[in-house]
Amino acid sequence: MTSPPTAGFTAEQKEYLEGFLAAIAAKAPFVGETPGGQITANPSSGAINLAAPSAEDTVYGTPLGDLCKPERWKYDENPLDIWEKLVAHADKDRFPDEADTFRFKFHGLFYVAPAQDSFMLRLRIPACELTATQLHGIADLAQDLGAGYAHITTRGNLQIREFRPCDIVKVLTRVQDLGLTSRGSGADNVRNITASPDSGFSPVELIDVRPFAKGLHHYILNHRDLYELPRKFNVAFDSGGDISTASDTNDIGFAAVRVTEKSLAAAPAQTAAIEPGIYFRLQLGGISGHGDFARDTGLLLRPSETVAVAAAMIRVFKEHGDRTNRKKARLKYLLEKWGLEKFIAESQKKLAFTLVHAPLSVCEPRRPVVKHGWLGASSQAQKGLQSLGFGTQAGRMTAKQMHAVADLATHYGKGELRLTVWQSVIIPHVPDAFVQTVLRSIARLGFFHDAAASSGGIIACTGNKGCKYSAADTKAHAASLMKHLGSRVSLSHPVNVHFTGCPNSCAQHYCGDLGLVGSKLADGSEGYNLVLGGGMDNEQGIARELFRGVHHAELNRTVERILNTYESEKTPGETFVAWVRRHSIKELQEKFSA
Repeated sequence: MTSPPTAGFTAEQKEYLEGFLAAIAAKAPFVGETPGGQITANPSSGAINLAAPSAEDTVYGTPLGDLCKPERWKYDENPLDIWEKLVAHADKDRFPDEADTFRFKFHGLFYVAPAQDSFMLRLRIPACELTATQLHGIADLAQDLGAGYAHITTRGNLQIREFRPCDIVKVLTRVQDLGLTSRGSGADNVRNITASPDSGFSPVELIDVRPFAKGLHHYILNHRDLYELPRKFNVAFDSGGDISTASDTNDIGFAAVRVTEKSLAAAPAQTAAIEPGIYFRLQLGGISGHGDFARDTGLLLRPSETVAVAAAMIRVFKEHGDRTNRKKARLKYLLEKWGLEKFIAESQKKLAFTLVHAPLSVCEPRRPVVKHGWLGASSQAQKGLQSLGFGTQAGRMTAKQMHAVADLATHYGKGELRLTVWQSVIIPHVPDAFVQTVLRSIARLGFFHDAAASSGGIIACTGNKGCKYSAADTKAHAASLMKHLGSRVSLSHPVNVHFTGCPNSCAQHYCGDLGLVGSKLADGSEGYNLVLGGGMDNEQGIARELFRGVHHAELNRTVERILNTYESEKTPGETFVAWVRRHSIKELQEKFSA
């Protein structure tokens, strides 16, 4: 669509027109294929999926003998085609063997022994949005067949725990009855597609990104060839507002940007064909557990092109990613092997439209994110309404709490809920007159909505009570630290504390102001390696290691001392990250070892 001329329009008319065009751009994106097999965003040229199968004696060029073990399991039996096996295991109340434990993850079922001799189900909540009815259903499912609780994950979705094998088919069908799915939520697949949690009601967002996140979600669900990747794959859509969705930690991050006549005027001459409007910058290769962030590719995409570009790039990764070494099988390593230019060129071959390159200078600078902006009451774009965000104890909610939250969303909002990658919940569309009533109800449920600078940003992975890889009980230790800091530390600037149980970094410890990585100490007790000075978005940076082997019993006092030292020594307006980064690790160690 060609933008209409705006000459002679008033400022108010231009603002209205911009919003109107953004709404048009937010339609469910089309992704199809031309008869030649290229991916198109134009509905008039769409055709069937023509993705070619791999040769019989190789998997995308890798000889069978060179495949790592999980790749051979996928080759021997397609995990998407094991419904009868799931039914048989349920009928005999039997846990799977090693190979089928891996295959079951394609259906969102995780056999988590020895941490728990049971299954965990991980859902997909596209764009991190669900209804009160769905949350009621999840609560019933957790109560009826699980252990009566769920965890919010750091991908803005839910995990329900402690199912018996005899119930796995009931679990899967009940999830589908709720209009949800768990398909592809584990193993070597594209994980939950995240979006800015205030999309659609943020007064400062550039565009509502939910249609694109959901568009990619449904495209993946309906195209079998987008499963069975070399490793997991993360995609995020950032609306350009002031609440972070951690898009720079994803394999693909789409970040909304605004191009104006003023920003174009200062750009190189070759960008003359670009018109003012809302676009997306494309970032690639984030994997914080391996010490890297997604980098800007120089591509400027129309909103309608984002899903098609993601589909093309996921397919390039599937065809060329490493299937011999699991440690080198993420997108980051293909980018390192090829270089960004070759990866984009291979993706371009799959697209029926030309990718546009443009320097960042053609875009307005991104609005800074508000740390802990997901907590508390915030005015919406819709007059007279507010969104209410609240935190949990490291993501844990009981069935009773979930029912109560769903009721609050129904009675005081519009029956809509958002989950965040910060293990918190937002209830939008609450009239001004009911805000205090809802906030009091949230507090009575045992949640917090105060953006406490010291404890409002504490998140934790599952920990060793539910994950065999974790070396520490991260959720219990996070809850303990939250309580400890709340009464002893008062900060003028918020901090984030990330607990993760192992180097897989599900809680992204390298990106926290303080990061804590579980470790077994010499005497067998639980401890942590402590890193600090990490950040995302406008604070982007990898944390540096300060101490190794801090006993969990000493952790609260150690963190308290670090935060209080920062508060007493910082310069006016200085954030924790800035304070840490102007000191060497040796200087910091000396401060806290005396």
